[in-house]
Amino acid sequence: MKKVKCIMIRSQQFEIACVLCVCMVLAAVSCKKDNELTNDPKSVKDIDGNIYTTVKIGDQFWTVENLRTTKYNDGTPIQPITNNNDWMALTNGSYCYYNNEPANDNPYGKLYNWYAVNTGKLCPRGWHIPTEAEWTQLIDALGGEADAGGKMKTIGNKEAGTGQWNEPNTGATNESGFTGLPGGYRYYSGGTFSSIGNYGHWWSSTEYDEGIAWDVRLQYGGSDISIDGFHKKTGLSCRCIRD
Repeated sequence: MKKVKCIMIRSQQFEIACVLCVCMVLAAVSCKKDNELTNDPKSVKDIDGNIYTTVKIGDQFWTVENLRTTKYNDGTPIQPITNNNDWMALTNGSYCYYNNEPANDNPYGKLYNWYAVNTGKLCPRGWHIPTEAEWTQLIDALGGEADAGGKMKTIGNKEAGTGQWNEPNTGATNESGFTGLPGGYRYYSGGTFSSIGNYGHWWSSTEYDEGIAWDVRLQYGGSDISIDGFHKKTGLSCRCIRD
């Protein structure tokens, strides 16, 4: 009887060990899938779980959609601000929706001040907000400032019901796949919103001086792209480029 009991106990232990082994294998497969999604050059996932498709332009990989995260890549929440006076007073990283309307998160993404950019933690790990030099490299790969904008803008216009840009959306082909949208901006003085449908602005991580940082601008009335300076308290769209 004792011998049989011993065999039964060992059999139960073996079954438990097998179950644990299967669970470990399943967990490993699950982690592998998450890592493949994160590292796949065709897509990237932020810490909130938003998935962005990517495109290769020249030698660079870019996200195709504007950033929508509410957290830095270390899990720290980014401060959401709706009040105009609070927005004007900020010197730390913050975000908002255009016109404080969450419906604008898709397709335009959120607007971030430059202090959020300057943390270096706004994009998913392995990605970053492009420098002014990296924006210039993109522009050069698309033929220079006079023509690159049209190749980066989505086609169609609001008036015809075919796109997000206001007409005439001059020169828009989106042949680069960048898929630039006119998300407008939140002005640092007064905290007011402006230019959705007319302009798309994206931060660079490069400072001009203590109060100004470089951004790039696409416009509805031309096929050009320009590199400008905006006050760091301004809320602009953001894109990520792979490290």
